[in-house]
Amino acid sequence: MLTQLSRVLSRPTLLLSSLLLSSAVVATTPIASLEQAVSNNPLRSAANMARDQYRNPLPTLQFFDVTPQATVVEISPGGGWYTEILAPLLAEQGVYYAAHFPASAEGYGQRSRQAFVEKLSANPAYSKVKLTEFAPRPGIEIAPAGSADVVLTFRNLHNWYMAGGEEAMLTAFAHFYTALKPGGVLGIVEHRLPETQLDTDWTRSGYMPESLTIKLAEQAGFTLEARSEINANPKDTADHPGGVWTLPPTLRLGEQDRDKYLAIGESDRMTLKFRKPATP
Repeated sequence: MLTQLSRVLSRPTLLLSSLLLSSAVVATTPIASLEQAVSNNPLRSAANMARDQYRNPLPTLQFFDVTPQATVVEISPGGGWYTEILAPLLAEQGVYYAAHFPASAEGYGQRSRQAFVEKLSANPAYSKVKLTEFAPRPGIEIAPAGSADVVLTFRNLHNWYMAGGEEAMLTAFAHFYTALKPGGVLGIVEHRLPETQLDTDWTRSGYMPESLTIKLAEQAGFTLEARSEINANPKDTADHPGGVWTLPPTLRLGEQDRDKYLAIGESDRMTLKFRKPATP
């Protein structure tokens, strides 16, 4: 009787172990192409995939020359929206550096980094992610000098500008320049301020002027190679009462005019491709 009872009780455990093993196998199945990493990738959450209509990951990463063989540095990956795509894509033939908040960060930065660390630890598919640090200040190494084919930053420039103005942005660009190989790509996606609003009090809005972004990147030594409207949204007027955070996904105003802002969608974004010169 005891033996039969033990067999019965062990079945749920065996079933659970089987499911966990199956999940791990699925999660670590090699991703062979960028298209697969975006559209047929078990790591991607349903909530993140729902934002593809605004973030357009496939054409964006194609525009920035990201391939499965590339060494890619993502700056400030936040909760890992792009990590879900880049980690499995680069796991076999490439390298993925996630340059998150420094380990010494406090407050929001500390919480954000810890949540990201927990995300990486929870799934073996992230085992090859190289977690480094980034802050727009001297003394930071996002990746070994001259090692990266591509450095990517998604909707971060406004944070550096709000914290330290042009000096902070130039420091950030200098880190990117150092990490990139000669001929490497710097890919920038950022909330775009209309040039007609340059004379307004835009500096705390979360939007950045495209002209200023280009000027500072070129000042840091980069060459602008191409612009794209992949992530453009002509419905966004960039003059909302709560800044860019008025729009989804944040919806800072809560229920106030919620349907209006949902109808606009996520922000209008510049998509800029810079190149580190192949020769000095």
